[in-house]
Amino acid sequence: MKITAIETRLTRIPFDMGAKPVAFGGVGWQALNTFWVRVVTDSGLEGWGEGFGHACVAATRTVFDTQLAPALLGQDARDIAGLRSRLSRTLHLFGRNGPHVYALSALDIALWDIAGKVAGMPLWRLWGGSPRPRLRAYASLLRYGAPDLVAAACERAVGRGYRDIKLHEIELPMIRAAREAIGPEVRLMVDCNCPWTVAKATTMARQLRPLDLTWLEEPVWPPEDHAGLARVRAEGVPISAGENAGGLHDFRSLFEAGALDVAQPSVIKIGGPSAMLEIAALATAHGVRLVPHNAYFGAGYLASLHLNATLAPDSPFERLFIDLEASPFGDLLLADAAGTVPVPRGPGLGADPDPDVLERYAMERPTLHRA
Repeated sequence: MKITAIETRLTRIPFDMGAKPVAFGGVGWQALNTFWVRVVTDSGLEGWGEGFGHACVAATRTVFDTQLAPALLGQDARDIAGLRSRLSRTLHLFGRNGPHVYALSALDIALWDIAGKVAGMPLWRLWGGSPRPRLRAYASLLRYGAPDLVAAACERAVGRGYRDIKLHEIELPMIRAAREAIGPEVRLMVDCNCPWTVAKATTMARQLRPLDLTWLEEPVWPPEDHAGLARVRAEGVPISAGENAGGLHDFRSLFEAGALDVAQPSVIKIGGPSAMLEIAALATAHGVRLVPHNAYFGAGYLASLHLNATLAPDSPFERLFIDLEASPFGDLLLADAAGTVPVPRGPGLGADPDPDVLERYAMERPTLHRA
């Protein structure tokens, strides 16, 4: 099954978060930028992938267009492991994290989409998962930066049926406002995005103990300070991390340091489903809970659904608490009134993106590579 064509494109879809966006991660979010890959084969089957993401989609696309696509044309789309190994070795000089790994993630997702279509199975079935029509989701709030706005957003999320809420706040007044707004029964997580020294993170962990957090996510800068993260974990607040990890061996270092209660690899950053499946096995061996990270709504969202359903069916699925102006996958991206999301039933990822949405929200013309 030869790869005969590859198409790359970028979309930008506005969203509403219920308040004016506050910049974090170097981005003042008002729209969702997505990098898409379509891999076409001589059998007529095609697969869709997504690589990270947001403000760096142009860099990921450039890597794919200039280095991956030329190497892929004419290759066997069924050789997922072989392509991953050869391309990873070939491209390692350009970094073991960042746009090259993000581009490889997009490819891996697309090839698994094709594999599921060949088998006539959804990916969760292909990977040995049990049927799960829906998953419990958690509302992953963007940063609001003011206690009243945080409280209002939490109340909206609870009103929409969510019983698990994650903040992206870094100041105690905002986090306290969330707990007061949702009460003691709703689970609360806090993702800090690596803002603090170990000393500051340790102090914050002590101050956050009374708020009964399900986990405190990435409190330490830099994220590679695994020993420092383990020191924060010793304060008794469960610690999660992993969206910035650089692959299997980075996770092994995290596990061996005793830094994590929850591992959170991101499928469009870590190397795709192939990498996620390896990391999940390692997490199991170290007794660490795996909850995939998911902060996007492209093909990676569907891949994350399948991985969550396979590897962590009883853990909440991360869904950004935003309302997109248009959904590339229709109702598959929507949570219901009970705060649950549907698990795709169709083969592969379960759906191809809506071409009208891709066209309407295109940032520029797609690039098509042909053999």
